[in-house]
Amino acid sequence: MTVSRDPASRTGPEHRPDGAAPPAADDPAEVLAKLGRSWTWILGSAVATLVPGILVLVWPDETLNVLAILIGLYLLVTGSFRFVATFARDDHGERLPSLLLAVLYVLAGVLCLRNPLQTIAALSLIVGVVWLVSGILTLYTALAAKDLPHRGFVIGAAVIAVLAGIVVLALPAESALALTRLLGLWLVLLGLVEVAVAFAWRAALRRSRAALQQDPAGTV
Repeated sequence: MTVSRDPASRTGPEHRPDGAAPPAADDPAEVLAKLGRSWTWILGSAVATLVPGILVLVWPDETLNVLAILIGLYLLVTGSFRFVATFARDDHGERLPSLLLAVLYVLAGVLCLRNPLQTIAALSLIVGVVWLVSGILTLYTALAAKDLPHRGFVIGAAVIAVLAGIVVLALPAESALALTRLLGLWLVLLGLVEVAVAFAWRAALRRSRAALQQDPAGTV
């Protein structure tokens, strides 16, 4: 999930424990970090998952070629969202799983678009592995970050991703139609969970801003 660990620390001027000056406002890494912490960015990632799922379910009779292109675009866009989200993490140890996820999504997307006429089994394998690895790494990050806001939502999304990957890998579809329905269903489910995470994160940011307005010195 594209969620940082402490919303309260991001609503006011930044202070570094070593007394050094905060990063420049035009620092590309800092710009990406602020973008990744935005709840609208999380919502955008959710939409990038939800829309392909809806399209796949609305037009289930499209060819495997169209399905591979849709899935490939979904993986590339989601990989881009996850890459930006990497900069939103304060702990450099937590950035590695997020970066690995971004690279995995982008590589899988390229594989889908490079050969859209590949077999059903190959497409199932690519998507299943991506979801399984993504779910495991997200679950690890959520369990390791004890102060992560709304950990329950993040853990739930990770578990759904793991289950989706296992189902796609263990029950390979025998036809393009069956694969389309299966992938579309999982995409919609994952997208809805990410929408819930986005709005939960927005609520956390609002509470943090309200707390800082009541106690600007941060003595609470």
